[in-house]
Amino acid sequence: MELSEIASVTGKGGLFRVLKPTRTGMIIETLDEQQKKMVIGVNQRVSVLKEVSIYTTSADGAVPLEDVFQKIYAEFGDDPGVDTSDGEELKAFLKHVVPDYDEGRVYVSDMKKLVNWYSILLQYAPEVLKPAEEKEEEKSKEESASAEASKEETTPTAETSTEEAEAAEETAETDKKGE
Repeated sequence: MELSEIASVTGKGGLFRVLKPTRTGMIIETLDEQQKKMVIGVNQRVSVLKEVSIYTTSADGAVPLEDVFQKIYAEFGDDPGVDTSDGEELKAFLKHVVPDYDEGRVYVSDMKKLVNWYSILLQYAPEVLKPAEEKEEEKSKEESASAEASKEETTPTAETSTEEAEAAEETAETDKKGE
């Protein structure tokens, strides 16, 4: 799963996986145990996480959410250790992760969403949080493992060949007796 497949819908809590677009909106699925599917109309605001950024005071003006998630994952792993009810703690956390975030345009509510989204992704789509290099390594390992598995399935062993030969001989003998 990629961040381009995960979205947030205004007015609905949590994150959603985008299944496919329709003429009147899109079909989404909740990113939780229930995996409830629903149709979202074109009049509802949907934010795909790949397109979300955090405002910064740097020349770039913003840092992609994907980079922020990967930095949190690299530094904190499974537990960011932040209390979402404490605004000052959230500000200190974001200052640690993104030192040049724009304090005038990034609100505490945005920081709460960031931490909540991180915990949801960590639980239901942890592959999204890993850096691109790790994703490529895992993909190549999976491909080589599946290639080896298919190679083993197609390569006959000596035992299989002997068993197949014996079965063929028995079939031939049965056919001769029947004639």
